[in-house]
Amino acid sequence: MSGPQCCTNPPTLDPSSGAGRLEQLGGLDAYVVGSQDSKRAILLVSDIFGYEAPNLRKLADKVAAAGFYVVVPDYFYGDPFAPENPERPLMVWIKDHGTDKGFEDTKPVIEALKSRGISTIGAAGFCWGAKVAVELAKCELIQSAVLLHPALVTVDDIKGVKVPIAVLGAEIDQMSPPELLKQFEEVLAAKSEIVGFVKIFPKVSHGWTVRYKVDDEAAVKSAAEAHADMIQWFVKFVK
Repeated sequence: MSGPQCCTNPPTLDPSSGAGRLEQLGGLDAYVVGSQDSKRAILLVSDIFGYEAPNLRKLADKVAAAGFYVVVPDYFYGDPFAPENPERPLMVWIKDHGTDKGFEDTKPVIEALKSRGISTIGAAGFCWGAKVAVELAKCELIQSAVLLHPALVTVDDIKGVKVPIAVLGAEIDQMSPPELLKQFEEVLAAKSEIVGFVKIFPKVSHGWTVRYKVDDEAAVKSAAEAHADMIQWFVKFVK
């Protein structure tokens, strides 16, 4: 998790961004968007920069437009990673914000969604969040998962997955290099009981789906392709 790619292109956080609203869900503050009448929910589990990242909220709005109720929890309790703070480098910050805690914090969020009548839930995890999403997929707390440029996810994690899972990775990625993604693909191909999909996007780097520069046409296009793949996966498997 100490790789510098996790910290590149940090977003300018904006608590007012997005078309949704803020509310408390399962003990966490969350950005929520979409029809409250929907029976299908998608959790977006952020990278280390948290739930106020404008590109992430823009993606949440896009997923909601596909018919889902979308929740982006604040897993860091108002304390996202701040690269400009020399007193708390990533390896110090991560001690307070482990993915194991993120996994545990998700359980009451899922219960809160079910209490509102949500019947099926998918989770997409970005970088840090991918580890949380894969743990949910191993415990069948969700019906489907998408991992986008995952960090910390191992071959053993993929072996333990029990629901349909897609992995969208980058060609230029020190955290989950193409060689590791190929291993994920081999494991999923051998699991006949699970639908799995692995795609490696050319010429993009770790974090590209949410930390793209909005004025970089090629980056925006690659991110949009990954977003479309993610949404199509959830339309197919979160019903």
